[in-house]
Amino acid sequence: MTVALTEADTVPAAAPRQRRRRAVGPLAVLPLLAFVAIAFGVPALAMLNGAFTVKDQATGAASYTTANLTASLQGAYLTALVGSVKLSAVSAALATVLGLLLAQAVVTSRFRALREAVLTASGVLANFGGVPLAFAFVATLGNAGVLTRHLGLSDKGWNLYSFWGLVIVYLYFLIPLMVLTITPALDGLRSQWREAAQNNGATGVQYWRHVALPVLAPSLLGGLVLLFGSAFAAYATAAAMVGSAVPLVTLQIADAISGNVLVGQENVALALSLDMVLVAGVVMAVYLPLQRRSARWLEA
Repeated sequence: MTVALTEADTVPAAAPRQRRRRAVGPLAVLPLLAFVAIAFGVPALAMLNGAFTVKDQATGAASYTTANLTASLQGAYLTALVGSVKLSAVSAALATVLGLLLAQAVVTSRFRALREAVLTASGVLANFGGVPLAFAFVATLGNAGVLTRHLGLSDKGWNLYSFWGLVIVYLYFLIPLMVLTITPALDGLRSQWREAAQNNGATGVQYWRHVALPVLAPSLLGGLVLLFGSAFAAYATAAAMVGSAVPLVTLQIADAISGNVLVGQENVALALSLDMVLVAGVVMAVYLPLQRRSARWLEA
């Protein structure tokens, strides 16, 4: 009887503590929400406001209109936007295929030291970009680069300061990023699936076509989206290496903000930024449903 009374007295005492913990729990997220609101929300609102605002040069009065968005989808701005999408798509597609092949070779290797070395190097190279990367390629494959002179690449029509030259430079950090992205998904492929396919008479090609690639497809698409975004937002490498030789939207935004070409185009630059956000949003809308499907396969 005494034990029963003690337990009955303990339960009501513990219940208020649990309710207090549930009430305090959401408050712990407030600092993070405040940081997100300041670091992301305020710039996003400023971009939206500027993208739809036009100032009268004479009076300084501001009015809301879609003129900036219209201008961002015409002429040189549209050419730069299409150029960025094309460059990002080609670079991301090539890096996805090459990164998958390299990651598969590492995952199936019997040498653990090789796997660790490749993943460590990928982590370093995936974050190596900007002006140092541009300088390294200019010194190696530029017009007066070491390999260009020794291999006579200039006589064969090679030009680093072109679309395909920029693609090769982007592959330098996109392939390692793809290796880091797809390796966990490759580890999630179960050996039982390959054994079951082989027991049913499937070849290696058939296994990859009908089993592995369908399972990996959402992860591959997720990696493709990540690579596309990295290439789409890259600025310093292209600015230091090609300048205005290759039309890119990030370079156009920088020129519009600094007034290198036309004065008073700052809000057009914000409209170009909004265009980039919309492109990224469309890509993410395709990716998210497939990501959930991939998670169900790999967790099953």
